[in-house]
Amino acid sequence: MSLRRRVAVTGMGVVSPIALDVLTFRDRLLAGVSGVGVISLFPPAALPTRIAAEVKWDGDVVRDRKITFALEAARQAIKDATSQGTRPEGIGGISLGIGLELFSMEDLATSRRPGFTLPPRQRDRLQFLQMPSDICVHLISHEHGLTAPPLTHVSACAAGTDAIGTAFWRVASGRCGWMLAGGTDSMINPLGVAGFCSLGALSRRNEEPAKASRPFAQGRNGFVLGEGAGILVLEEYEAARARGATIHAEIVGYGCSFDSHGISEPHPEGRGAFQAMTRALADSNVTAEDIDAVNAHGTSTPKNDPVETLALKRLFGERAYRIPISATKSMIGHLISAAGAVEAIAAITCMEAGMVHPTINLDVPDPACDLDYVPHVARPHRQRFVLSTSYGFGGQNAALVLKVADA
Repeated sequence: MSLRRRVAVTGMGVVSPIALDVLTFRDRLLAGVSGVGVISLFPPAALPTRIAAEVKWDGDVVRDRKITFALEAARQAIKDATSQGTRPEGIGGISLGIGLELFSMEDLATSRRPGFTLPPRQRDRLQFLQMPSDICVHLISHEHGLTAPPLTHVSACAAGTDAIGTAFWRVASGRCGWMLAGGTDSMINPLGVAGFCSLGALSRRNEEPAKASRPFAQGRNGFVLGEGAGILVLEEYEAARARGATIHAEIVGYGCSFDSHGISEPHPEGRGAFQAMTRALADSNVTAEDIDAVNAHGTSTPKNDPVETLALKRLFGERAYRIPISATKSMIGHLISAAGAVEAIAAITCMEAGMVHPTINLDVPDPACDLDYVPHVARPHRQRFVLSTSYGFGGQNAALVLKVADA
């Protein structure tokens, strides 16, 4: 068996509630800008939660918002990866985490009217043949000439991280020369918000939207739903260097687990989170002592945050208190299937800048969450290895080890 190849990140694209490009996204993260506000995509008055972190999108929508976001993030990532005038070499593919399809209530009502027939021939003749989960990877593959079989991931809040990890393994093994990898989601619609409300998972701090997402803080009362997409270009490290590509970071390890404890709550001892992180470290041949910072899952729910803290303490021991840990969701909300990908981009851009971004709204920490969560203000911090983590509904967990690019 040949030695595993190194894998570089040479392109990044993001569509988020605080920015529609990577550099603005990084700057607003470091400034502690919140993207949470009152829902405008539909009338939310009948729901107990009326706030979300919406993407401020003024362009056309292709099929639905999550497809639109993925197409835009992929274009940005490809443009970034080809900024030196050459394209990644070899067979290309896509690995994408994507959210559940929730049918339009308007379309559903229309289809039930007496005498309903299919509309005239659409510009896109595939309109009634495929769902967004498969049409999304089809559209991206077609646009960018990707010929490897596409991969889709539906592992809930871990999907974006799983997608990047699987793509990393494909490139590292030599099965693909390069991959687009990431996640996309948009559940800010009546069914999506009402569904999470029925679980009691969403914050009801409707009067103070910007302060509603409060990871690790005392008095937090649920997560804030967000939307968006994050896409990376992964390619073999030496090939990227040979073609003169800008290398943003290196992916060196991926781990996943399934603890099967509950649909909407983590294992009380953080078993799945701990397993995913330790497997990522083992895959990377990096030890816990080497990790310089953590991008936490940090949902702002009463159940997740203490369990995540417990898992981090188990992994790092006493050193856990000396590692800066950032919660991106404090600013952009929970992007569900896109969360891990967008947060990996947050980790990489901050690592490149030699900074760790803040966890905003951390006014009074929960006594059970007593680690260094970088409250309120970004700080300079040199990082060589960063751990980025995602823990999903149903006990699906994933983690990546990211390394700063060689000087």
